Amino acid sequence: MDYILVIVVAYFLGSIPFGFVLTKIFLKKDIRDVGSGNIGATNALRTGNKAVGFSTLILDVIKAVIPIIFIKYNFPEYIYIAALSVFLGHVFPIWLKFKGGKGVATYLGILFSMNIFFGIVFITSWLIVFFISKFSSLSSLIATLSIPIFIFFFNNQGNIIFFLIMFVLIFYTHRENIKRLKNKEETKTKIY
Repeated sequence: MDYILVIVVAYFLGSIPFGFVLTKIFLKKDIRDVGSGNIGATNALRTGNKAVGFSTLILDVIKAVIPIIFIKYNFPEYIYIAALSVFLGHVFPIWLKFKGGKGVATYLGILFSMNIFFGIVFITSWLIVFFISKFSSLSSLIATLSIPIFIFFFNNQGNIIFFLIMFVLIFYTHRENIKRLKNKEETKTKIY
């Protein structure tokens, strides 16, 4: 019973579409009509309102942190299923016909909740790639891949299979970006 409850609660917390909600409330726009049509933080930045963009980022991180920290200290045996459920809630939210974000900010919240060093590795990798390329998508893909690589070489405490699965899922959510990167059509992102 606990197992089912963890999945359901984590999924519903993950499915809160903050980018959609904030854009509707503060800009009177539907974020799905902006830029890529995605509900995540990168597309929220494309509304031209940095406060909405960064608020989306922070809230998408927090919605993962809350359930994962709770599970970590109360039901540690369910941490990976909770993390996957939060992530899938963001990517496939029931409220928006299962069309959500790409999961990067939510994944960042998962990483920091599981192990602060994973979060630091992710952010460091993301920033290095971003400042070289200015592509949020490429930065996210490489940063996601950096976690199982880091675990393989430096940290035997992490479940490398779980983090490889997360890389595959984020690779999937970025499939259109990958096509655009390949065709040199990807849009560069301004974060400042």
